[in-house]
Amino acid sequence: MLELYWGLLITGVLFALVTVVFGDLLSGVLDGTLDFLSGDLLDKLQPMVLFSSMSVLGGAGILLTKYTSIGTAAILILSFLMAVLSAMAVYFLYVKPMRNSESSIAFSMEDLVGRISEVTVPIPARGYGEVMLRAGGGVTNQIAASFDGNAIEAGARVVTVEVKDRTLLVSRLDDNTL
Repeated sequence: MLELYWGLLITGVLFALVTVVFGDLLSGVLDGTLDFLSGDLLDKLQPMVLFSSMSVLGGAGILLTKYTSIGTAAILILSFLMAVLSAMAVYFLYVKPMRNSESSIAFSMEDLVGRISEVTVPIPARGYGEVMLRAGGGVTNQIAASFDGNAIEAGARVVTVEVKDRTLLVSRLDDNTL
């Protein structure tokens, strides 16, 4: 049984080393040939979760076999329980939060109210111009009109007061108000 535990531990450690050290290199060299192994098809059973729990199963089995006088079946059950607990911890504390932290450039027009931007195309008193502002994970240009009915030249800093018909209604921002 000790050989099985050593095999599981070594396999898990080798997988970790290969993915950490050679992961990007292998991906570039093989040009996506092995992308089906990424685990995207299996939501909860990610390779990181599977191989880390395999390493814990092997390591716990080795330690319990060498340093306790518990029977073989009890060691297997305890090692399996430790592996399941570690898999849950890795999934809920690392894999799931990392998946949710993806950077996105998506934004809602309503989120732009109150945001400061810079005029890139002059805004006439009655008409439309363009402003540039940071939104989501990048920069966006949006159609803008003057909220106050005053012309605003290019380069001026403005604040979005309202969004109406996918147009930002902006007002000039005095440098003294900052």
